[in-house]
Amino acid sequence: MWEQIRVNKRNSVILLGLMGAVLCGLGFLLGFAFGGGPEAGWVGIFVAACIWVVMMMVSLFSGDQILLASSRAKPVTEEVHPQLFNVVEEMTIAANLPKMPAVYIINDPAPNAFATGRNPQHASVAVTAGLLARLNRDELQGVIAHEISHILHRDILYVTVAGVMLGAVVLLSQVFFRGMFYSAWGGRRYSSRSRENGGGAQVLIMILAIFAAILAPLFAQILYFSLSRKREYLADAGAVRLTRYPEGLAGALEKIAGTELSMESANKVTAPMYIANPFRGRKAVNLFSTHPPIEERIRILRAMSHGAGFKDYNQAFEQVTHRVGVIPPSAVGSEDSIGIRQGALPTAEEAAVKHPQHQIGDIIRKVNGFRFISCSCGLRLKLPPDYNGKTIRCPRCKRTLNI
Repeated sequence: MWEQIRVNKRNSVILLGLMGAVLCGLGFLLGFAFGGGPEAGWVGIFVAACIWVVMMMVSLFSGDQILLASSRAKPVTEEVHPQLFNVVEEMTIAANLPKMPAVYIINDPAPNAFATGRNPQHASVAVTAGLLARLNRDELQGVIAHEISHILHRDILYVTVAGVMLGAVVLLSQVFFRGMFYSAWGGRRYSSRSRENGGGAQVLIMILAIFAAILAPLFAQILYFSLSRKREYLADAGAVRLTRYPEGLAGALEKIAGTELSMESANKVTAPMYIANPFRGRKAVNLFSTHPPIEERIRILRAMSHGAGFKDYNQAFEQVTHRVGVIPPSAVGSEDSIGIRQGALPTAEEAAVKHPQHQIGDIIRKVNGFRFISCSCGLRLKLPPDYNGKTIRCPRCKRTLNI
């Protein structure tokens, strides 16, 4: 996959340059509008260039933490969810990554997941409580393998840079729009140049503000489209190659598509990072969608009946979509045959889960530091993190339990 890795690195450089140009353009408009002339516009460009350098450094070295914080993801230990850690460790070894990604859980009932970071040495994987409660081990393995594939393909740097820099552009656009609106209608004192030109400068400012307000959302949509649906197909192919079990990821995507829950912790900037569209109406795909149709992805995975390699995924892709395959020729031609393994039987614990909502609640409590104590009568007590007592009385059998 060296071709795709090279493309993603090149796209990251292009994205940084494009964001810098847009920020400088907005800086010129801000300086010209507030300063009253072209000279102030050049000052605005200088300020915007400084902002661009700062945002570039932030996106490269702290962008993943910003995106994780905005998604309300919390770092967890192996004690919170041992199976999740075990699966992430397995897929890290299978992908030959130099370091296991940090593991995060998002307190959200909607099933979804994403990966972020600047390289395989500094990467993170985040999954929602809803995903952990609904998927069996094979399905969870498919989702984690998909995210590990994004790390392996260097997708995460591109998406992380895009998210942070896009946020800066949209924020500056809003500042520009609101400032121009206030200056036009709030009675701002005219500069000497504005007095000479009468109301013409104010009209020009309002026109520029309207254009900025229209173009900023449009630019956001174009950027989302530039993230490319192709990377999701490639990550699906990589996931199947790592797990050797297409049905695992297909089953997970089917369960994700089957819920009507929208993620409360997601926003337009972080949406492209997720394995599936985190908003309600994910089945509708338009020209600017960052995710391919989830039903199509499922059909491709279930058409892989002869093997789990890149060549097999390409054949299934062409069979389902009637389009040219998405896997680079170098990856298809140099690969050995990879067989499909049998799925694991569900464990007794997985078979006993009939109410995912209860599971979601328990996972969220564990993430938030709750302690669980089982009484001999069968009742499971859930103690909040601020409970400081050394004993507690069981409400069912009235036994006193030591903590």
